[in-house]
Amino acid sequence: MRFMLGVDEAGRGPLAGPVAVGVVAVPVHFEVAREFPGVADSKKLSEKKRETLFALLESRVAQGDVRYVVELESNETIDSEGIVVAVHCALDRGVRALAPDASAVEVLLDGALKAPAEYAQETMIGGDALVPLISLASIAAKVVRDRRMYALAEQYQEYGFDAHKGYGTKAHYQVLQEHGQCALHRKTFLHER
Repeated sequence: MRFMLGVDEAGRGPLAGPVAVGVVAVPVHFEVAREFPGVADSKKLSEKKRETLFALLESRVAQGDVRYVVELESNETIDSEGIVVAVHCALDRGVRALAPDASAVEVLLDGALKAPAEYAQETMIGGDALVPLISLASIAAKVVRDRRMYALAEQYQEYGFDAHKGYGTKAHYQVLQEHGQCALHRKTFLHER
């Protein structure tokens, strides 16, 4: 094995916006925890800390020893195909983009995620908290998705996507009552609630 890939997703549960899958590739003996001080599950970090670690990730990519990709799948795909299929499609694209040769990598995944069958892989419940490489993938996914939601907030100003990122907060539900759904909303998620 020449590379390890860490994989995690962000944005599975929101009422609006895309789901994101982060994939980070490092050489086998790369010590993620040492090279990325403070790396942890993205949900446990402040936005400022996530941004700091993401900037470090981008600087390591520029140095050439780390690679990453974040694949987004739209709310339209989530509505037409379901969240599980949407996550799988994004994950499949991300893994293949960083590791077209399945024999050269081992893939470490969080939760119930699965890489394409031809890849050596291990899935761990709570992997985003236990494995620094998966934590780094969770940070990449969260930062890229949050940045997308900030950009979309400019387009849909009355919805406050910059504040709640599409999650089902009290403020988001209030705005939905006032303005109804917009093009970013996951219609199937709103019908389920």
